[in-house]
Amino acid sequence: MDFPQIAKQLIEKLGGKENISGVAHCSTRLRLVLNDDSKANKEAIEQIEGVKGQFAVAGQYQIIFGAGTVNKVHAAMTEILGLGDMTKSDIANLSAEKQNFLQRLVKGLADIFVPIIPAIVAGGLLMGLANVFTAQGLFIDGKSLIDAYPNLSDLAAMINTFANAPFVYLPILLAFSASRKFGGNPFLGAALGMLMVHPDLLSGWGFSAASLSGNIPYWDILGFHIEKVGYQGSVLPVLAATWILAKLENTFRKVIPSVLDNLLTPLLALFITGILTFTFVGPITHKLGFLIGDGLTWLYDTTGFIGGAIFGALYAPIVITGMHQTFIAIETQLLADMAHTGGTFIFPIAAMSNVAQGAACLGVMFLIKDAKVRGIALPSGISALLGITEPAMFGVNLKYRYPFIAAMIGSGVSSAFIAFFNAKAQALGAAGLPGIISIKPDSIAVYCIGMLISFVVTFSITLLLGMRAKRKAN
Repeated sequence: MDFPQIAKQLIEKLGGKENISGVAHCSTRLRLVLNDDSKANKEAIEQIEGVKGQFAVAGQYQIIFGAGTVNKVHAAMTEILGLGDMTKSDIANLSAEKQNFLQRLVKGLADIFVPIIPAIVAGGLLMGLANVFTAQGLFIDGKSLIDAYPNLSDLAAMINTFANAPFVYLPILLAFSASRKFGGNPFLGAALGMLMVHPDLLSGWGFSAASLSGNIPYWDILGFHIEKVGYQGSVLPVLAATWILAKLENTFRKVIPSVLDNLLTPLLALFITGILTFTFVGPITHKLGFLIGDGLTWLYDTTGFIGGAIFGALYAPIVITGMHQTFIAIETQLLADMAHTGGTFIFPIAAMSNVAQGAACLGVMFLIKDAKVRGIALPSGISALLGITEPAMFGVNLKYRYPFIAAMIGSGVSSAFIAFFNAKAQALGAAGLPGIISIKPDSIAVYCIGMLISFVVTFSITLLLGMRAKRKAN
């Protein structure tokens, strides 16, 4: 491939150098910020060698090349454009100027949660490993592994401690990440997170029992009773408190003389935020967070397969809008409160949708004989089955439409099936075939059957709709 030539063609079809204000790349895609998206010649871009698809989302114009190729195209483009090395964060900041409020909100949540996902995934998978030791009947009828082999009980307990750590101290992780996003000192944010899970406080998970018994501890401050309750596993209270902390910190830095800044700014910001957190912000947002989680869990548990079918069918369109990024916050809350929620139902449904996108893409490969299309469809379909759907969705399925419709149907049917059996995940991970390790042990069989249903239904409908489209064209 002649990468300098490909880069020249791209720049020309994107409206020229003057229309490109930024370019970076991820593992498979070029990420560009254009001054005017309407100047991009989409049809001509599709014909450039190596291009496997394109789409515009959240103020960015993204062109799919695939792993390895995208690096070389990017290097050739930056040399011609003279923009220098730009990161995905630089591009995100540029594109933010073109986004509306909702898009900025979604991006903001993603920026906060994406960095801490490895910790949540690790904790969830370790929790799954602990459940292998304690699940009744998983390997031995009527017994768990530690029932049959008591000498394994301490190992199971140790793994369980490791698994709980990211959720017990989730406010510290969230506050650190959120402070960076909100423009505050992340270490001051971490201190706020530590304050919210301090061992002198009543554990957040023991609040319900203490409330029923009337034994909630409190501080008596000038006649005001402030509950001494922690926020283990909470999300919304941490985000709200950290935002206040960052705003106070930045305000104080502007008004306090520099000679006293390092002394007074962190003191006042943390102290005032702490008081507001335990008096107003924390209790209100804590209840709101649980209401959202309980509401979604109730909807899933109550509507059963109907709710699962609707959510599953609409999951891919939600991904197109980028709104699925907000699910990370909801899933984190559901996983942190697993004793109450039983896990997250969103992850299994996302997996059904991803498998469906992969099946539809592979269906197109069987229908269309064009070598370029098949060269895109095969790796994109496999990638979707493994949990990465952008190449399949934007490069193939949306382009031909009927595969995307087939995938929505297949996802809806399979999601109805897993919802009927109340399948849930105990960790986040790759939502697809590898997602088996994230599923609760008693839901693994249902999850596997659901993926099979998703693939077979989608693949069959893709072939039927594709053959019908061919007959109409002839």
